[in-house]
Amino acid sequence: MISPVSDKPSASYIGSLARSPMSSRTLLSTVMSVVAVLCGFLTLLPLIAVLSYVIIRGGSSLNLNLFTELPPPPLSQKGGIGNAIIGTLFMVGIGGLISIPFGVLAAIYLTEFSSGKLSRWIRFATNVLSGVPSIIAGVFAYGIVVARMGGFSAVAGGFALSILMLPIIVRTADEALQLVSQDLRTAAVGLGATNFQTVALVVVPAAVPAIVTGATLAIARAAGETAPLLFTALFSQYWPRDVFGPTASLAVLVYNFAISPFKNWQSLAWAASLILVLLVLLTSVIARVATSRTVR
Repeated sequence: MISPVSDKPSASYIGSLARSPMSSRTLLSTVMSVVAVLCGFLTLLPLIAVLSYVIIRGGSSLNLNLFTELPPPPLSQKGGIGNAIIGTLFMVGIGGLISIPFGVLAAIYLTEFSSGKLSRWIRFATNVLSGVPSIIAGVFAYGIVVARMGGFSAVAGGFALSILMLPIIVRTADEALQLVSQDLRTAAVGLGATNFQTVALVVVPAAVPAIVTGATLAIARAAGETAPLLFTALFSQYWPRDVFGPTASLAVLVYNFAISPFKNWQSLAWAASLILVLLVLLTSVIARVATSRTVR
């Protein structure tokens, strides 16, 4: 008699999709996860250390007088860095007024109007300019502006900073314009818009948040530059009266006061460092907010 064949699988063939905790693949995955977490922590460690040290050393010197008074003489317990804050805003503003319009217009030309070969050469030149040391930009601005104007000035400092800001703005604006959907351009042309109207009324407004991100990142870099300003704006212990004379800046103040033997100047250098860090943090937050709006 033939026994009926059972439809149930044999117990020897019943298995599980769960991976054994002692398998080589599981162990390798666990080890690599731990290594990735450690690498991420080590990447953040220098930033955390720098921020903590600057906050500890500079936070104790923060007060209202810091923003409203001039740098004090040696050994004085009063004084502030108000002139350096205003001078930094002046020179970064001048650099932005020069570099942002030129950078955005150059990016529009690269994306919308240039030929393939010419655009590749311009992008190559922009990449080369972004790698030029900042001190070279300062020497160039000294020869072009300071030597011709006959003196150091905020205008010369802003011109030097614009050289450093320009490639950042061109690259970010170029990428932002390329990310705008081609369907928007096609739809605008289909509705009868000219090429200029399409760029001005459709493409550029769609890329504005990303362009703002690039501008804020360029401002953050320019605000912390020291070498170009040593060759162009130098320094001043007084309030800036106009943009055609020597002008104080936070970066140069940190450089001058940090290496001085006077304790009050060293504390002001730490306070100026903290303000610079907060300025960079503020611009980074603005860039982050603009980017999030772009994604939405």
